[in-house]
Parts: sequence; C-alpha cells; structure tokens
Amino acid sequence: MGKGFFNVPIAFNEPVKSYAPGTPERDLVLKTYQEMYNSQIEVPMYINGQHINTGKTATMSPPHNHQHVVGTYHLAEKHHIETAIKTALEARKQWANLPWEQRAAIFLKAAELVAGPYRAKINAATMIAQSKTIHQAEIDAACEFVDFLRFNVQFMTDIYQDQPESTNEAWNRVEYRPLEGFTYAVTPFNFTAIAGNLPSCMALMGNVVVWKPSDSQIYSAKVIMDVFEEAGVPPGVINVVFGDPVMITNTILSSPDFSGLHFTGSTFVFKELWKQIGTNIHNYKTYPRIVGETGGKDFIVAHHSANPKQVATAIIRGAFEFQGQKCSAASRAYIPKGLWPEVKQQILADLKSIKMGTPEDMNNFFTAVIHEGSFDKLAGFIDRAKEDKDVEVIAGGNYNKSKGYFIEPTVLLTTNPKYVTMCEELFGPVITIYVYEDEAYEETLKLVDETSAYALTGAILATDRYAVETATKALQNAAGNFYINDKPTGAVVGQQPFGGARASGTNDKAGSAQNLLRWVSPRLIKETFVTPTDYRYPFLG
Repeated sequence: MGKGFFNVPIAFNEPVKSYAPGTPERDLVLKTYQEMYNSQIEVPMYINGQHINTGKTATMSPPHNHQHVVGTYHLAEKHHIETAIKTALEARKQWANLPWEQRAAIFLKAAELVAGPYRAKINAATMIAQSKTIHQAEIDAACEFVDFLRFNVQFMTDIYQDQPESTNEAWNRVEYRPLEGFTYAVTPFNFTAIAGNLPSCMALMGNVVVWKPSDSQIYSAKVIMDVFEEAGVPPGVINVVFGDPVMITNTILSSPDFSGLHFTGSTFVFKELWKQIGTNIHNYKTYPRIVGETGGKDFIVAHHSANPKQVATAIIRGAFEFQGQKCSAASRAYIPKGLWPEVKQQILADLKSIKMGTPEDMNNFFTAVIHEGSFDKLAGFIDRAKEDKDVEVIAGGNYNKSKGYFIEPTVLLTTNPKYVTMCEELFGPVITIYVYEDEAYEETLKLVDETSAYALTGAILATDRYAVETATKALQNAAGNFYINDKPTGAVVGQQPFGGARASGTNDKAGSAQNLLRWVSPRLIKETFVTPTDYRYPFLG
C-alpha cells in the first residue's frame, strides 16, 4: 500500500577514474588483479537464492594467457533450468507486488556497491575474464553498470508518472504491471555492464528472470551476482544458469510461462531465437516481448573538409579499443583521396606507438581477443586479405596464439568497396578502408548505406556543415546511433540511448526509458464516481 509519492535520488553519470600512475585507484586495482589472477574460484549457479554445484564443471582462463586457470564454473542439467523457472514463478508472487520504492532501493544500493567497495573487484575481474585494459574496464564494468542501475530507477519513476487525463466524472489511472510469467536474459562476453543490465532492468520493473551469461564472461558475472545478493535481490528473482545454450534455451522457450527475451549477441542467434519463439507461439500464455541488440558493421565517413588527425584518431580509437570487440566498433572507413595521405601517415604513426600485451601492464593499449574461435576467424580473414588482389595489409596483419589470443591491430586498404571485410562483421581488431574520389561524396554516402545489412552505429567527420547535413539525411537508416565529428563508439547511459535497426536489432534503446517500457504491461483503470442508473441517453428523449 502506497504511503507517499517518493522522489528518487537524481541520477548522474559515474565519473571515470584516471588510473594514472601514483593514483590510489591504480594501486588498488593492480593489487586486486594480482590476488584474483593468482587464486582460483569456484562459480556455482544461483537458483532461488541457493548456490548450486552440479559436479560437472568447466574451467575459466584469461584470453591473454589461455593456459592459466583462474577457476571453474558449474554446468546445468535440464532439471536445473526447470527448477529456475519454477522458483522464479513462485518468487514473482511477492516480487511483482512489492512496492516500487522497495525494488528501487535494492538496485540503487547495487549501484553504490559497484561504485564503491566492489569497484576494484569488478574491474579486475573484467580485466582477467575479458582482457580489458583498466580504462576499458572502468568505463564498462564500473561506470556504465552504475549508470544503468541509477538511471533505470529514474526512468522507472518517469514511466510511472506518465498518467492519462481524468475528469470530475472519472479517475483514469495506469498501472505498469510486470509481464505475466518469467523473462529470459541472454548476455554477451564483451560488456560487463550489459551483462548486469539486461536481467536487472527487467527485475527492477517487477519481473523475474532466468539469466544465462556468456561462457566467456562468467568470472565477472560472478561479481555481478555477489553485488545483487548483497544489495538484497530476493531469492528467485534473478536466477543464473550456465551450460549448454541449446538445452537451456529449448527448456526456457518451451515453457508456457515464458514472457520475454532480452538479448545481446549475434544476429544469427537472435534470428534463430525469434524463429523458435514464433514456432512456439501457440503454447504461450501471452505474446512474449522480444528485445535484441545484435551485430554491426559500423562506419566512419570522412569528408574532404575533415581534420586528418581527428579522422585518424577516430579510426584508431573506434576500431582498436578493446581489440574491436564492440558491436559499435568501427570496421569500415571511407576516406577522400585528397585527405588520405595525411590520414594514413597519422594512423601508421599511432599504430607504431601502440603496445600489446596483458592488461596488468598499464602501458598496453591493446590486449587479446576473447577466445580461440574468434582468433581463428580473424586470422582467416587476414590471411585471405594477404592473398586477394583488391586489398592490401598496410598495418598489422600478424597474430600469435601460443600464450594468448593476440592479433595485431590491422588496417586493410581495398579498391573494392564491396570487399568481404567491408560487408561482414568481424568483431575484432581489423578495419578496412576504401579511398574515394573527393567529388564522389554523395555517391559514397549511398554506398555506405547499401553495403551492409547492419544499422547500428556510424560516424561522419567534416567541418563543412552542408556536408554534415547531407550525410545526416543520407544515412538516416544506416545507424541507430549516429556520431558527428566523433568515433562511432562510447554511448553513455542517459545521454546516448543505444541500439540499431535492420540486422542490428530491435532498436529498443538500452540506457533509456524506451527499453524499460518493453518490460511492463500497462493496465488502464477507469473509476466512475457517479454510476448511471438509466440506460436511456438524452437523444432518446
């Protein structure tokens, strides 16, 4: 029963710490990294508030040293998934009816735990599990995760306050109910913040969740669950399972109580899940909500009026931060012929200064790709480029997996704007550049729009405002997040809601109220104050 209209703390973006030499945060995260790296943990599943050990385990190793084991995690059998569903539905009876401010308090506490006592631990875990540099870990695992938790609470209250007009005859009000049933969160390896946000934003709105993290992110997912547990998420509200993705998904999607999928991952897998949900549609009690953010073939377009150093920096940062393992990473660039010599010179100079190795060495800008499958795929594209006549490797092109999955930041230059690496998502540190004639700017914009099936992010660099406007219009459907004079990465919660269309997903904009609206089912209540007692309308008189 409500006892007041409560104002939540005003959300703000968590400041990014510098980790410069001599700073306390640098010393603490290095100490935490070394302690975690040199010990082993056992990660159980988390079902109905219980830590579940199955005896069937798999190991976890850092991508930058794949022979080194940092722990094991337990794998589910089908009955574990069935138990997770059953206990989630039981937990829903109380959770869905808990006053909103009580749910808000839990996730606001989680935000402050991550910002404070868990900051070094969640950053170190992300450095180990996903081979992120401390800067990449900080902006992801600490700051963006905190931002999601804070802003989602504010967005929730904004949604609840959106009410219809009433009159002196009737009071109209809307309840934003959680979905009927349980929801399924499937999260990727590359962002700890996404892994934490997908299940928690649904839970915040009163839903119960079965969450399957990526096998390559379980080490840092364990820290997320530790935070949720300490913050007071009740048993059964968020259940975490590991194991065979086909078995887990088949079990979940066969349940008549399945009510929603929150997914970030590959386009192919998302489409297969959509198809499977469609096949099962007659079995469900309600139409499931399907929200997905998938792949990208993100572009940088430079106009001849652009600053060459700015273009080069956008390419280096956009393509090679976190080894290009961002769905928003720049992977194709279009540079005018007159600008290319200066841009090329700057790119090659910058790449010579980049150091590659373990994230523990904070002189390294670049570390390893996530696993052997990714390494082999990327090495295959590089080898092909070395053989094909319409493309050349102008920087990088070397790789080695003897200790870690290391691939040099690689720049390809092609004369074919439809070359395979201009079209297909690689998800790694490879960017392909096409040089166009200066006067062919508008034709090139059309080429950008038509080359890829994806439409996630893109960037235009120009000082000519007419050129900016031309690109903004021509590429309106080519990117859900469009950047002017910047790299196509780095969306901030509450500032740049994130998502794309076409083959890049449902564009439901994580980091905004639009996403949270997908996890509620509104109920309109009309209460009439003076109820009619005669069916006759005046026109019958």
